[in-house]
Amino acid sequence: MTATAASAERSTRAGFAKLAPLAAIVCGALLPLSLAPFDLWPLGLMSCAGLFWLWEHLPARSTSLGWWFGVGKYGVGASWVYVSIHDYGNASVPLAVGLVALFVSGMALFNLTQGWLYGRLRQRSSHRFANLLLFVLLWVFWEWLLTWVMTGLPWLFLGYGHLVTPLGNFAPVGGVLLVSLAAALSACSLLFTLQGVLASGISTPRKTLWLSAGLCLLPWLVGASLASVSYVNYGPTRTVALIQNNVDQNLKWLPEQREPILQAQEALTEPYWGTDVILWPESAITYFEHQVGSQLMRWQRRGEQSGSTLVFGVPVVQPIPGDEYTFYNGVRAVGAGQGRYLKHHLVPFGEYVPLEGLLRGLIDFFDLPMSSSGSGPRAQPLLTLGEDRGAMAICYEIAFPALVAQQVRGTSGVSADVLLTVSNDAWFGTSLGPDQHLQIAQMRAKENARYVLRSTQTGWTAIIDEQGQLVQKLPRFQFGVLAGSYRSIQGLTPYSRWGNLWVLALIVLLALVVVSLRASSLRGQQPS
Repeated sequence: MTATAASAERSTRAGFAKLAPLAAIVCGALLPLSLAPFDLWPLGLMSCAGLFWLWEHLPARSTSLGWWFGVGKYGVGASWVYVSIHDYGNASVPLAVGLVALFVSGMALFNLTQGWLYGRLRQRSSHRFANLLLFVLLWVFWEWLLTWVMTGLPWLFLGYGHLVTPLGNFAPVGGVLLVSLAAALSACSLLFTLQGVLASGISTPRKTLWLSAGLCLLPWLVGASLASVSYVNYGPTRTVALIQNNVDQNLKWLPEQREPILQAQEALTEPYWGTDVILWPESAITYFEHQVGSQLMRWQRRGEQSGSTLVFGVPVVQPIPGDEYTFYNGVRAVGAGQGRYLKHHLVPFGEYVPLEGLLRGLIDFFDLPMSSSGSGPRAQPLLTLGEDRGAMAICYEIAFPALVAQQVRGTSGVSADVLLTVSNDAWFGTSLGPDQHLQIAQMRAKENARYVLRSTQTGWTAIIDEQGQLVQKLPRFQFGVLAGSYRSIQGLTPYSRWGNLWVLALIVLLALVVVSLRASSLRGQQPS
């Protein structure tokens, strides 16, 4: 290479290095575009492979590039938090923007630590196949961390973009994390193969290229073969009426609105007594449960006479020693069915305030209605819905795969026949949040092979089948009823039974393969 050529190459590398943070942001921003409402799933594969390429070519900067990737990912994909902070938390525009920036920067730390560990563990020899597997296992392991670290924010997972692709068929086996693993493995294997075939200056053994090409195709072939596998048994068809009350969030918790809200929902429900299940949204009643005793008795009698089970969201107050009380976000079933569910996994700032002593009262956002709620037990009895049993997830809980699988599995050897979820996505207006939330509910349906009945305050209210496909949905911000049917389903999918154990086992297996490949590479470098 001439001095001129060498100088040009150094200049090109320096220019690329300067643009790397922007490239990382773009890669991160592509991931949310693969999810609802855009559903451009190839962009998720490009996002994952792009980050792998950046980390491989600039390993010394993998930590900072991981953070920039997270900024793009959460800056686009979680922009909906601005609506709740500004519109309903009454924060000024500069303060709301600052809080969103703080949130995005904080969430990007997950990708920063992922990049730091990748930079420490990556293989530095010419044989880099181990790096591909290392990247995939770290990608999925970090998604798993997001389901529980600091209470978790399991949002914007790569696998959610593959509900309708063959990779989505891994969901009943290992949940959304296994779908993510399959997608990441396929995307990075394709990149690795193309680099080995096309890029100059990279020497990759032919057998390694064949292996990486096979790993690119294998998840799609296996996923396609799983399409015909059935894990459950089908029972009778039931009728359902889902109420969408379309209450303005700014008015919902005003004392003078309690009775009008209640009366409006009763009027919507009146023609549907006789339907097997009637489902009202989260906190459909803004009275406390003990304040609607006469209505409960009336609905109980009406449900028994008509054969309907009415399920509704209602705040619950329970006394505790010392003349104190605990508030819960609850759901109650009356009529032909019975039961109560208290929300277990609470929303930070929405239902409890971290560092409450410091933050409470600073701005309205830290003092939202029902932001001092208690957490119900993790394992709770299923609701009875006439002859069926229903698992419940309130709002944010539907985003936690293992929690929902546990609910479907049941507590006494009797599994749920259907999954119900109630929500109030009015907090996020017309942003991406409600669309992403609906897609997450669709994945829970596919993981557990259960119909999902979803009633929300402003939308999306929907019936989702056991394949995760939308059967019906109401337009958003419409006052109305979604009347339809669902199938009662018995039996458990592998994911309902075992949760994330399969994925964690695969992560361990990948880690062992990476260690073995690294050891083999090091032995090959030793002089004979």
